Amino acid sequence: MPYDEQLENAVFGMVGEVGEFVDLIKKHIYHGHELDIEKVKLELGNIGWYWQRFASILDMELNDIAIANIVKLKYRYPQGFTEGKSINRVENKCHFCNGPTPCLTCSCD
Repeated sequence: MPYDEQLENAVFGMVGEVGEFVDLIKKHIYHGHELDIEKVKLELGNIGWYWQRFASILDMELNDIAIANIVKLKYRYPQGFTEGKSINRVENKCHFCNGPTPCLTCSCD
């Protein structure tokens, strides 16, 4: 399958699975259904499968993706997350590439 079709298939698949997960939560919160943990587990597994597909298609390691996210959040909230810090946060930009910092684009930081 061509590269763009692989990405398209993965994004549509993930969105579909996220929709099924959200529907389980919606029915629990708003419709009075019991939360079926086994169904939730299956849907989260499906979402994880598509996350892995994206990593594979883009030639990335899941661990590297997770570490990059942790680094970003530690940089954004060095003393830990609070609602106030989230509401009043200022996005820092890389002075070389104008990307978010810590810079993962040009590795200048």
